[in-house]
Order: sequence, then C-alpha cells, then structure tokens
Amino acid sequence: MRAMVLPKFGDKELFELREVDKPKAGINDVLVKIIASAVNPVDAKIRASGYWGKSSLPIILGYDAAGIIEEVGAGVTNFKVGDEVYYTPKLTDNPVGTYAEYNSVEASIISLKPKNLSFEEAAAIPLAGGTAWEAVIRRLKIMPGETILIHGAAGGVGTFAVQFAKVAGAKVIATASPKNHEVLKELGADIIIDYHKQDAAKTALEETDGKGADAAFDIQGDDIVSRCLPGIRPFGRVASILPPKGDLTLLYRNNITLYGVFITRDSKRLEEMKSVFERGLAKPVIDEILPLEEVAKAHERMESHHGLGKIVLRVASK
Repeated sequence: MRAMVLPKFGDKELFELREVDKPKAGINDVLVKIIASAVNPVDAKIRASGYWGKSSLPIILGYDAAGIIEEVGAGVTNFKVGDEVYYTPKLTDNPVGTYAEYNSVEASIISLKPKNLSFEEAAAIPLAGGTAWEAVIRRLKIMPGETILIHGAAGGVGTFAVQFAKVAGAKVIATASPKNHEVLKELGADIIIDYHKQDAAKTALEETDGKGADAAFDIQGDDIVSRCLPGIRPFGRVASILPPKGDLTLLYRNNITLYGVFITRDSKRLEEMKSVFERGLAKPVIDEILPLEEVAKAHERMESHHGLGKIVLRVASK
C-alpha cells in the first residue's frame, strides 16, 4: 500500500512516499481503507522529535481517519465489511498511523461516520472535535445561559469548541486574529476578541456585568490560563489542553477548578458527536484539502498558524 513514511525525526521535508506492507486486522480489529486523513499539531510534534508519541522509526504518522471497513476480525461483532467509519487511532507506540491507504484499528475505538458528511469532512473531526467535546461538554459541562471564554477559537479544536458551546446554550466569547472573526461569527460566537489588542479577561468581566465568565477553554497554552483567571467567576471552571504557566494563585483563591484535557480513544464520544453533526448543529471547518503526497505542505501550513480549522489529506477515492 502507499504510505507517507518518516524515516527519521526532524523537518517536514523528510516524508517519503513508499510502498509498504498492507496491515491485517487482528482478532478485535478492523482493517479500514482510508479515504481521508487529517493533520494535527501533535503530528508535527512527533515528527520533530518523536518525544510525544514515544515512537520508533520508521513511522507512519496520522491520527484522524475516515474510510470503509475492508476486513473484520473474528472477535468483532458490531461492524461489518462496507461500513463507513471515522476514528482517531491511539497516539503512543503506534508505528502505523493514517497517512496511508490502509489502517488496522481496534473496533472498540471507532464509530460509523456521520451519514451527511463526506469522508473529508468526517476525517476532520475525531481528534480535534473529540478534544473540544471532551473539554466543553464532558469536563466543563457547559449549561444553557452560561458564558464561556474560548482562547484560540479559529483553529481545529477551537472551531469545534465554539459550535459545541453554542449547542449547549452558552454565550461564547472567542479570541482570534481579525481575519478569522467573520467565520467565527458565522459559527455562532457572540463576542470576538482580537487577542493582539484586547484583554480577554477584561472583556469577560464587561460582558457579565463584572461577575466573570462561568468557564474558559485554553487551546493555546503558555500563560493563557493565568491571564484569563481574573475574568472567571468564583467557583468557575477552566480547561486546558496544554500545561499552564504563570501565576495560578486565583485558582485556589476563587475556588476555580482546572481540568487538564488529553483525550482517550473512545467510540462513545464519537457517537455523541455524530448526532450533533447529523442534525446539522455543527460542521467541520476545513482550511484546505490536499493529496496524501503533499503531507509536507500540510505540515508547513499547519505550523504557520495562518490557517482556519483543519487541513485534510485525500488518500483515495471511494
């Protein structure tokens, strides 16, 4: 099968198109013909050093996929050949990811893809959408009438987070570069901040009559959590996908709960999200679709931080 192989860790130009052995489905696995994959920031982190994924070389990266089941393991009873599925495979100790024509994956972590979405759209969802769902819906448990502050709202995770928060009935304050404000408005964001010029915590206080937002979601890392804390109400909640830096004194002074979010592979989460997409309440935002062979270009665009939403790889035709 065709695959984009990384022979050593380092620059994005190291990817090589190779013919490699087609995997086989284990007892509890399914073999998926991948129609579309997607790139994520963690791909670039593993590519650069291998540290994040604890991976050995050579390696096939890729942690999003949508495709068609071609083979079913003897122990699998809930899927059949021909089913259209989407999923995010395990991150660590995984030498064969989804930058390839086929992928063998545990049946316990996949789901039937949303019926109304293309394979390219479905492939954009599992990792970024799953992270947003885990943070906004499962951890922060956003409720109708609450206000949430979302930092880095224009990226892959952020565009999903804005939509899921609106589905939950929240008022959304989002931060992003000015060029992305119009799209975030279309996705439902109520207040959009230019993080280069405006103070998010101050805006959160202004928009809540001084009470502070009920919750915040940090997708950017660095000192974002510490900077947003003055704008969060006492007994509020904060979720972050990266280790927070800076002065976190207000966490305990104001009894604010901080959630670290690193998603497990979970078919139930995919099922929960699927209903939102099938009902037309949310949609993946795709910045660009590229052929599998142009994965280096996809990494370059992703690392430039100039895109909006997700970059998808078209691996094969249906």
